[in-house]
Amino acid sequence: MAGLIRQSDIEEVKARTNIADIVGDYVSLKSAGVGSLKGLCPFHDERSPSFHVRPQVGFYHCFGCGESGDVYSFLQKMDHVTFSEAVERLAGRVGLELHYEGGGADAPDHTNRARLYAANQAAAEFFVDQLGSAGAAVGRTFLGERGFDAHAATRFGIGFAPKSWDELTRHLRGRGYSDEELTLAGLVSSREGSSGVYDRFRGRLVWPIRDITGQTIGFGARKLLEDDKGPKYLNTPETPIYHKAQVLYGLDLAKRDISRSHQVVVVEGYTDVMACHLAGVTTAVATCGTSFGVDHIKVLRRVLGDDSGVGEVVFTFDPDAAGQKAAVRAFSEEQRFSAQTFVAVAPEGFDPCDLRLHKGDGAVQRLIESKKPMFEFMIRQAPRPVQPRDRRRTRLRPAGSGTARERHPRSRPPARLHARARPHARYGPRRGRPGCLRRAQPITHRTGDIRHRPRRREQRARARTAVLDGRTAHGPDHPPGTRRSDGHAPASRPRRRRTAATGRADRFRPPVPRGRS
Repeated sequence: MAGLIRQSDIEEVKARTNIADIVGDYVSLKSAGVGSLKGLCPFHDERSPSFHVRPQVGFYHCFGCGESGDVYSFLQKMDHVTFSEAVERLAGRVGLELHYEGGGADAPDHTNRARLYAANQAAAEFFVDQLGSAGAAVGRTFLGERGFDAHAATRFGIGFAPKSWDELTRHLRGRGYSDEELTLAGLVSSREGSSGVYDRFRGRLVWPIRDITGQTIGFGARKLLEDDKGPKYLNTPETPIYHKAQVLYGLDLAKRDISRSHQVVVVEGYTDVMACHLAGVTTAVATCGTSFGVDHIKVLRRVLGDDSGVGEVVFTFDPDAAGQKAAVRAFSEEQRFSAQTFVAVAPEGFDPCDLRLHKGDGAVQRLIESKKPMFEFMIRQAPRPVQPRDRRRTRLRPAGSGTARERHPRSRPPARLHARARPHARYGPRRGRPGCLRRAQPITHRTGDIRHRPRRREQRARARTAVLDGRTAHGPDHPPGTRRSDGHAPASRPRRRRTAATGRADRFRPPVPRGRS
């Protein structure tokens, strides 16, 4: 095991490293005054930037969650590496040779994460070399049929895994890697019932999966041979450096343009990412063997600088059932973005790769430009509302199947309006007050309901008038409807007056004629 890194080397690496460049690989930074940059904190979710970086002093601090430190602590927290691994990574970046104390020589540590990164990088180089071999003709044919030439394969680091059980294993063993390290990196699989290992990827076209800093952390392999009984796409399993729920293919190539244009295009496959980048849509990324989730949103928000709501997230989905399910899942989480979310679907149902192959690069660009808001897309995809239950049941009821009440207890004839409200359609005057409308009261078929109210009101009014006329206006000798001797006509109904306190029309007794007590 290696000894401790010399303290002078640690200070030298830190002095040569610009913390803004390291943090900028994870967070979109913008100016926040003299000597300060700010962005969305990568350690907690926030909508307004509170994460500040000061390159002159090599220090960062978040005023939201309190996280702070130097470039080493930032890498330790972001990539879950040890202090020595963080120093070794930055030393390799600035080209400084480290010296170790107490260990004699700067021998590598065979159990740390740096060895896993190195093993994956060595495997990526092996796959690239194999793509030019005679056995990889089927892989080159596959790329050519989809419009990708040798330059495109080199740009994206595409390789070929030979159809062999141990060719990659023997190559990496010769580079000094043990079977334990290769298994931990996900490059080989263990044989059941024995201690041997065999190559995980065989006879497949291989795409390297890189993290946001550009380091190879895994692979995605596509089936090409008919005798291959495995899945269509085979990815690296979960490892200490590869977590598929947090990785987006192509993000290392697209991060700069995403941060600059405030737009990201999420596609569904490796070839779709290649087609978009070659067609000029250089902000395309894709998930790796899993659906788009919350962790992907966190990664994109940090790169997008998603704090002002001016960004755009464009999803492209296949027109099949799987694409519809993916759209529903993305819509359920789209409120986590401050940016606007859109959906772009080709009219013919092509994915970006097929669209570029059949109609050229311009068609891919027009596809992204013709994006529609996600909520509008989901509304159009939603099923049409069905007819009301009673109407649907009546329409589908066969002839002679019984009355509406027999079919369902809630099924009744349409409600009728009272005669007083019928001339006014839905609304009618309220007790004769102009400008005051009341809802028309429907008449149902229950005993004692409102259809009997007008009759009862008239009965009560006649009874009250008779009592009043007998006591004040008419007397026992003047029946209702006749004139008194003084010429006054008796009131057939009591008058109403409006009170100032309540604003309602209250009944009151007619005034007592003069000469009566």
